[in-house]
Amino acid sequence: MQKNSSVAYVLYHTEGCHLCDIAQALVEQTAIDYQHIDICDNAILAERYGMSIPVFVQGERELFWPFDAAQLQDFLGV
Repeated sequence: MQKNSSVAYVLYHTEGCHLCDIAQALVEQTAIDYQHIDICDNAILAERYGMSIPVFVQGERELFWPFDAAQLQDFLGV
Protein backbone atom coordinates (compact mmCIF):
# COMPACT_ATOMS: atom_id res chain seq x y z
CA MET A 1 0.00 0.00 0.00
CA GLN A 2 1.20 3.45 -0.84
CA LYS A 3 -0.01 6.81 0.42
CA ASN A 4 0.92 9.04 -2.48
CA SER A 5 -1.43 11.41 -4.32
CA SER A 6 -0.08 10.25 -7.70
CA VAL A 7 -1.44 6.72 -7.22
CA ALA A 8 -4.27 5.99 -9.65
CA TYR A 9 -6.27 3.69 -7.33
CA VAL A 10 -8.06 4.59 -4.11
CA LEU A 11 -9.87 2.45 -1.56
CA TYR A 12 -12.31 4.57 0.44
CA HIS A 13 -12.99 3.13 3.88
CA THR A 14 -13.50 4.04 7.51
CA GLU A 15 -12.13 2.62 10.74
CA GLY A 16 -14.13 -0.21 12.29
CA CYS A 17 -15.75 -1.24 9.01
CA HIS A 18 -15.36 -5.02 8.69
CA LEU A 19 -16.42 -4.93 5.02
CA CYS A 20 -13.66 -2.38 4.41
CA ASP A 21 -11.17 -4.80 5.97
CA ILE A 22 -12.32 -7.54 3.59
CA ALA A 23 -12.07 -5.18 0.60
CA GLN A 24 -8.58 -4.09 1.68
CA ALA A 25 -7.45 -7.72 1.86
CA LEU A 26 -8.76 -8.32 -1.68
CA VAL A 27 -6.98 -5.22 -3.01
CA GLU A 28 -3.73 -6.15 -1.29
CA GLN A 29 -3.82 -9.57 -2.98
CA THR A 30 -3.45 -7.77 -6.33
CA ALA A 31 -0.12 -6.19 -5.27
CA ILE A 32 -1.02 -2.86 -6.91
CA ASP A 33 -0.17 0.52 -5.40
CA TYR A 34 -3.21 2.32 -4.04
CA GLN A 35 -4.26 4.96 -1.55
CA HIS A 36 -6.24 3.93 1.51
CA ILE A 37 -8.38 6.95 2.47
CA ASP A 38 -10.68 7.22 5.49
CA ILE A 39 -13.82 9.08 4.42
CA CYS A 40 -14.32 10.41 7.96
CA ASP A 41 -11.34 12.72 7.42
CA ASN A 42 -13.22 14.61 4.67
CA ALA A 43 -16.83 15.85 4.87
CA ILE A 44 -17.32 15.68 1.09
CA LEU A 45 -16.14 12.06 0.94
CA ALA A 46 -18.25 11.16 3.97
CA GLU A 47 -21.32 12.63 2.27
CA ARG A 48 -20.60 10.90 -1.04
CA TYR A 49 -19.52 7.45 0.19
CA GLY A 50 -20.86 7.25 3.75
CA MET A 51 -23.51 4.65 2.94
CA SER A 52 -21.47 2.88 0.24
CA ILE A 53 -18.04 2.05 1.66
CA PRO A 54 -15.90 0.28 0.86
CA VAL A 55 -15.51 1.77 -2.61
CA PHE A 56 -12.53 1.15 -4.90
CA VAL A 57 -11.92 4.00 -7.35
CA GLN A 58 -9.80 4.67 -10.40
CA GLY A 59 -10.34 8.14 -11.82
CA GLU A 60 -14.07 8.38 -12.60
CA ARG A 61 -14.63 4.62 -12.32
CA GLU A 62 -16.05 3.27 -9.07
CA LEU A 63 -16.36 -0.31 -7.87
CA PHE A 64 -18.89 -0.46 -5.04
CA TRP A 65 -19.10 -3.18 -2.43
CA PRO A 66 -19.92 -6.02 -2.63
CA PHE A 67 -17.17 -7.16 -4.98
CA ASP A 68 -15.03 -10.28 -5.06
CA ALA A 69 -11.52 -11.00 -6.35
CA ALA A 70 -12.76 -11.76 -9.88
CA GLN A 71 -14.75 -8.52 -10.09
CA LEU A 72 -11.79 -6.57 -8.76
CA GLN A 73 -9.45 -8.10 -11.33
CA ASP A 74 -11.97 -7.33 -14.07
CA PHE A 75 -12.12 -3.72 -12.83
CA LEU A 76 -8.30 -3.58 -12.91
CA GLY A 77 -8.20 -5.11 -16.38
CA VAL A 78 -6.08 -8.10 -15.36
